[in-house]
Amino acid sequence: MADQERDTDVRNYRQSAYIGDSLPNDPSEYREETAAEIAAPVPVVRRRGYDDIRGRTDAGTGTGYVALALSILSLFVLPILFGAAGIVLGFVARRRGAVGLGAWAIGIGAVSIIIGIFVLPFF
Repeated sequence: MADQERDTDVRNYRQSAYIGDSLPNDPSEYREETAAEIAAPVPVVRRRGYDDIRGRTDAGTGTGYVALALSILSLFVLPILFGAAGIVLGFVARRRGAVGLGAWAIGIGAVSIIIGIFVLPFF
């Protein structure tokens, strides 16, 4: 009986001459179907995991070896140019995760520049 009264009320609302004049005020008077399923919330911030650090180390390893090679080469040829390039690439390698290789490249490059500027001119 209540459903039949609600049906007639809905029909009366639909037959109104003015749009919005006879809309139901109570949400229970609307006849619509809703779903009760709710998706689990998805985290917005991505957490850094082991794989992210491992990828950074792999990317920095190649740069670290190139920096170390340039620094060692600077001991024999063009110490200021190759030493500076080895130091810069050493910092890049350290930032990408290859801390040891980057530190060695920076150290050897600095030693090569110091030797090239202060010691080699006297020979």
